[in-house]
Amino acid sequence: MGAIVGFETSYERHGIVEPGLPILPHGVERHPIPGGGTRSVAIDQGDEISFLNREGLQPVECLFFNGDGVADTGMIGAPTGCDCAGLKAILGANDRSARRVSKALAASGFDLSPAKGAVIFAEGARAGDMATFHASCPGLLIAAAPGAPMSPEEQNPPTEIVLYIRRANPGEGKGGLTPPDPMADPLTDINIQPGTAQAYEVKVGQYIQVLDVQGRECSDFQAFSVRQLDKGLEREIDPTTTRSLMGSLYPTPGLFSKFFSTDQEALVEVVQDTCGRHDTFGLACSQRYYDDLGYPGHVNCTDNFNKSLNSYGIRQRGGWAAVNFFFNTLLEDTNAIGMDDPWSRPGDYVLMRAMTDLVCISSACPCDVDPANGWNPTDIQVRVYKEDEDFKRSVGYRKSPEADVEETKETAFHSCFERHTRDFVEYNGYWLPNKMANHGAVAEYWAAREKAVIMDLTPLRKYEVTGPDAEELLQLCVTRNIKKLSVGGVVYTAMCYEHGGMIDDGTVFRLGDNNFRWIGGNDDSGIWLRKQAEAHGLNAWVRSSTEQLCNVAVQGPLSREILSEVIWTPPAQPSVDELEWFRLSIGRMQDFHGAPVVVSRTGYSGELGYEVFCHPKDAVAVFDAIWAAGEPKGMIPLGLEALNWLRIEAGLIFAGYEFSDQTDPFEAGISFTVPLKSKNDDFIGRDALVERKAHPQRKLIGLDIEGGLVPSTGDCVRVGKAQVGEITSAMKSPVLGKVIALARVDVTHVEIGTEIEIGQLDGLQKRLKATVVPFPHFDPKKERVKGNYD
Repeated sequence: MGAIVGFETSYERHGIVEPGLPILPHGVERHPIPGGGTRSVAIDQGDEISFLNREGLQPVECLFFNGDGVADTGMIGAPTGCDCAGLKAILGANDRSARRVSKALAASGFDLSPAKGAVIFAEGARAGDMATFHASCPGLLIAAAPGAPMSPEEQNPPTEIVLYIRRANPGEGKGGLTPPDPMADPLTDINIQPGTAQAYEVKVGQYIQVLDVQGRECSDFQAFSVRQLDKGLEREIDPTTTRSLMGSLYPTPGLFSKFFSTDQEALVEVVQDTCGRHDTFGLACSQRYYDDLGYPGHVNCTDNFNKSLNSYGIRQRGGWAAVNFFFNTLLEDTNAIGMDDPWSRPGDYVLMRAMTDLVCISSACPCDVDPANGWNPTDIQVRVYKEDEDFKRSVGYRKSPEADVEETKETAFHSCFERHTRDFVEYNGYWLPNKMANHGAVAEYWAAREKAVIMDLTPLRKYEVTGPDAEELLQLCVTRNIKKLSVGGVVYTAMCYEHGGMIDDGTVFRLGDNNFRWIGGNDDSGIWLRKQAEAHGLNAWVRSSTEQLCNVAVQGPLSREILSEVIWTPPAQPSVDELEWFRLSIGRMQDFHGAPVVVSRTGYSGELGYEVFCHPKDAVAVFDAIWAAGEPKGMIPLGLEALNWLRIEAGLIFAGYEFSDQTDPFEAGISFTVPLKSKNDDFIGRDALVERKAHPQRKLIGLDIEGGLVPSTGDCVRVGKAQVGEITSAMKSPVLGKVIALARVDVTHVEIGTEIEIGQLDGLQKRLKATVVPFPHFDPKKERVKGNYD
């Protein structure tokens, strides 16, 4: 086994690199196996089978059945004799991956119970290790990445394995990809070649999937109400009506998800969208478009629509108003509408649900004279599924440009918050509540300031950092001095690139001498840690535990009183009453026999508060216990809208607003996380930060704004005509009774009392008067966070 990274390479041609279009060698297939999941693949004689250990320390259990149903992993050159209890337990759990494998087993008639198999990576593995085998006969391979549920005080999460199959006889290879497997058994399955369009009928409730097979291909779509056609009326999707009713350029999964006709009848609802970039402004390409470009007679989507819809008696158009899925429209400051290559990767799709009986039409755009299809038109796959399929609402999320798309997940606390609201928004790959139906953001805000609130923070990314060199790795990668962090301690820190720009902010939990947990806002930070461990040859592992740990925050003056009633801690651990700021305790709910939890005295509200971490299987029980203790005291759930107000008042920074990879910790207002004098060890970005501290350019400041208008993030900050900064966050503060903001401003204009103006409209015609003030605006001495409410 050698430390290699897999078979994929980024698409590259003459200086253009596209990580979003990874290329596999001809004849190589890629089959991810999720941590705690399983996968089955049909194997031919001579096929090469490789398992990539993505994060390290993850064993693989596998079975191999030949055509006669005999199980023997020796037929692929692997050891045998393992009972594969982990694999069999996963299949018994009947999750999505298990159902697919069970279906393959049922079709083959193979008996799983007596089968013996192999354990790969039984002795542990480094991140990137690969094991390769060769099949001596055809058969069915079943592989799993087993692992038990991780208790919050443990650090053994099951992680992803990637299975590669290099086919011995891959066929001719046409240079293109085949459509991925259907999401369910399709009622209709159409492959639309570039330069063609096809009409099809869909019944109310059925699902329509429009899929970009090769990537970078756009597809015009229209849908007509059959009920209206039967009356002799043509009522199809109207982009202008849709934009007006949805308040966005195009619908997305969630509350604002429907396409409407001019009669304001909902025709389709967007259920899933893995691309997130489409067009509702331009017409489908037409003959005139190509004529004007000097390509008379060019095949076009409008003519193809007219031909395909003729059989339904739908009148022809000179240019079809349509939803152009995957088309990348640019609305420029000069009032021009431009275009660029689509964002869609191979297999990206939009899934819709029919709101009424429909006649639909889809095209595979033939444009090869501009970037509309990446200069290379390819095929589109359209599938229609039954109305009783269980497809969850989802916005596609990727950890990195080249990563596999992931569906938007419901946190383990989702059902608990669903009791209070249907207003959920997508945040970093998860659905989180925005505000509560019977409270609203203002009531939630005051509950946090006066009593207590409970909020879902599960989307925070958790990574287990373990091994003899774990401390050295974190000392290298974060700005705080990890050598000063005691076991049971928590420290807030920045993580920077070499140029000093921030990757992320987050907290480090020290669970043992060589055991740490990194909790940050994005996956970039965890991936960066793993990359640095490999680059510096450190004996440390970095494994994602986000799906093994969910967490709620209980914040507010009564948070300690509430949690002390429901969390039991052993004598060796501090109780909730004893737990100090930025310390953690390991305990259980209610008593010695309750669900295990880790409790930290941390938060994001500017109030006394705690975070409670547990395994997803215990989430509802944990929430219910806290709710039973807190509701009588006035505790209510809190959503993202009110949370944003709380953190702005408290001067707490947020990724994409107060910091980015172009912002250093000094400019982000967290200079205290960079102890250049007391941390003598080198760390990534240190030299750049020394220089940036000596020659500062910008500073995060607080602003008090006259009047009642709240500026938007990105609004310019001006002194006279000159722009000297920009607003990062702003709000109308309930407790202060005025509009406040955080802004990043040139250091020549940051003195307290400096009068500035915030530009709106074009930045010059409308100005909001403001004054530089100290921040945080609320509780600048952090007395409330410390629990001092006297």
